Amino acid sequence: MKTAYITHPDCLLHDTGVGHPENASRLQAINNRLIAAQLYDFLCHYQAPEVTREQLLRCHDAAYLDQVEKMMPLTGHAYLDPDTVLSPESLRAAKRAAGAVVKAVDLIMQEGLSNAFCSVRPPGHHAERMRAMGFCIYGNASIGAAHAIERYGLERMAILDFDVHHGNGSEDIFRDDKRVMVCSTFQHPFYPYTAIEESPDHIIYAPLEATAKSAEFREAVTSLWLPALDHFKPQMVFVSAGFDAHREDDMSGVSLTEADYRWVTEQIREVADRYAEGRIVSVLEGGYELHALARSAEAHLRVLMDL
Repeated sequence: MKTAYITHPDCLLHDTGVGHPENASRLQAINNRLIAAQLYDFLCHYQAPEVTREQLLRCHDAAYLDQVEKMMPLTGHAYLDPDTVLSPESLRAAKRAAGAVVKAVDLIMQEGLSNAFCSVRPPGHHAERMRAMGFCIYGNASIGAAHAIERYGLERMAILDFDVHHGNGSEDIFRDDKRVMVCSTFQHPFYPYTAIEESPDHIIYAPLEATAKSAEFREAVTSLWLPALDHFKPQMVFVSAGFDAHREDDMSGVSLTEADYRWVTEQIREVADRYAEGRIVSVLEGGYELHALARSAEAHLRVLMDL
């Protein structure tokens, strides 16, 4: 298996301020863990390009893109919402984060790589078509899925989101586009307080109670995600890889472990192997306890690397 590892130093420059959980230490923790585990040198390393405006417009309204650019501060911080901070370098970081996922699609479709992990920030799965939310500026995974459709003519994408918060942005972008199935496990009720209501067949909710542990998580994936994916037969799989449901992460009440992240990645690989020629693009979302994040990302990558 050839696994691409895509990141960029610009992603470290997005300054969210003292005490903000989404900070540059997250990427450094993952990087250091992969080096310590002797996995780093076996990955295929690439730097993320900046996403283009054309690529962004597939998922975001032009007025929203203009608003983000106008709000960029020359010094200090500005706020797109109470949680989503902008610093002078944030636009560069956000463009690299989205560009990494586009690059991953191109590497898999053109260069024969099996899969990719985008170690980037800011995250993306809360960013809706016309607004930022929850630390997210651009919908990174969604932009990659839209690129696969427009550039390569693929007709069925899946975005699989195991972050502890619902990927409302991915749903907002693709709710009326049945070419993209969005499957989410998430603590409920919890931020962003998604209303669990009747949804289209390509939007799959798998809500978890705050007391949920491994058994409940695995049952939700097995009973809700997998039958839908077998029916849908995705041609490429995108993973919104949030590790904040870990039992050591105080961001939530759900209590998962590295073994659960390894297991769900194995299920995702089996789906991709059956229907998508193994094509998986994974992009970092949440995960804020640095040690748990690093171990969980390692477990996830070991499966992508077939180790």
